[in-house]
Amino acid sequence: MALVNVQRDNPDPFYRYKMERIQTKIEGKGNGIKTVVVNLSSVAQSLARPGAYLIKYFGFELGAQTNVDPPDDRWIINGAHEASKLQELLDGFIAKFVLCQGCKNPETDVHIKDNILLDCKACGRQSKVIPSLKLTGYILKNAPKKGKKEKSDRKAARKAKQNGTKVDKEASGGDDNSDQPSPNGEDKHNDIGSDDDALTRKIKTEAQSLENKKFTEVKDDEWAVDMSEEAVKARQQSLPDEFKAKLVLNGDDEDEEGEGGGNTAYDQLGTWIQEQAVEKGSIDKVDDIDIYLKAKELGIEAKHRTVLVLVQTIFDQNILSQISKRASMLKQVITSERHEKALLGGTERLIGQLGKEFPEMYEKVVKILQLYYHNDLVSEEVVTKWGSKASKKYVDLSTSKKVRKAAEPFLTWLAEAESEEDSDDEDDDE
Repeated sequence: MALVNVQRDNPDPFYRYKMERIQTKIEGKGNGIKTVVVNLSSVAQSLARPGAYLIKYFGFELGAQTNVDPPDDRWIINGAHEASKLQELLDGFIAKFVLCQGCKNPETDVHIKDNILLDCKACGRQSKVIPSLKLTGYILKNAPKKGKKEKSDRKAARKAKQNGTKVDKEASGGDDNSDQPSPNGEDKHNDIGSDDDALTRKIKTEAQSLENKKFTEVKDDEWAVDMSEEAVKARQQSLPDEFKAKLVLNGDDEDEEGEGGGNTAYDQLGTWIQEQAVEKGSIDKVDDIDIYLKAKELGIEAKHRTVLVLVQTIFDQNILSQISKRASMLKQVITSERHEKALLGGTERLIGQLGKEFPEMYEKVVKILQLYYHNDLVSEEVVTKWGSKASKKYVDLSTSKKVRKAAEPFLTWLAEAESEEDSDDEDDDE
């Protein structure tokens, strides 16, 4: 989905604060016509505000009734309203309830006491929200009870602060319980969904047809791929230089099902992806669905080592522009901490290999980790533990240390953010 700048009058294409465009779906007719804001939770999360604030603001501005606590993440405004109109209204909400009045940075926290204050983490200024606004009164009347922040709330706030990529999974909803992220971040009741929804549905449909397919012997007049060790090595040698020596599977001391190198299903997947990239002219032209179905055909779509293969084949020196595009497919594969560790280990290998030709790859480590974290491909706990100690599991020790050294700014940011939030919680409890 195309993203827009949070501050839409800022034309800078590299503006780091992004959000999805408002999407709407008109339902019903006559007096029962209503507008469902399909991705309101995602937009609210990008702004680090509860969904109830946004839907109430729309209701006040349009003079329409809204629901502020939807159990199914269906945010509804009575009447028919175009997405473009709501996008314009959202600009007003952002200007009044998100942007710092000093530096115009959206990196603000809401402090509710007698008034509403926007505490800017960029310049330190506290801006007072106009008290006469209808939404101001609603927020003050419905201020949440003080207590410990949920882990999901902290993560949503951090994402908004470093927002620069697609936010498409968790969803912060309304006030009280409604601003908790939904388990999958998807609207299960709407035909219009995120890119993840479409990809998931397509994968399931095509995977089912793959499971039902009957494989027969290859006849003399049919084409088949020679997967012998000699043939695989020959094809690898014929690949362009940018693909050679990228795929390294040995070194994983947690081999699955006794497979530890050679002509394994993992080697077959890696070779197939590389050959597809050569055939189509670019790795970016190899379709996510095809990659997933190939892994499923080989019976390794749920294995953690598959993640290791994918990282080393679907990414190259342009990884920063590739992560968000591949995130939907990777989420189908990354289902546990073990998978997340394989993602980080594969990234170490990729950086180590590419770093020989492109030394600047190490400078991209922080942004890579930010994109992984922002796209929910790796959790705070796993990346923190990974960064605490170098390991020889995936690369040589010197490369592992070098990658972690480059990752220090991101790891420090995570630790400081946690410390600040814990301090804020203690202040709130006093």
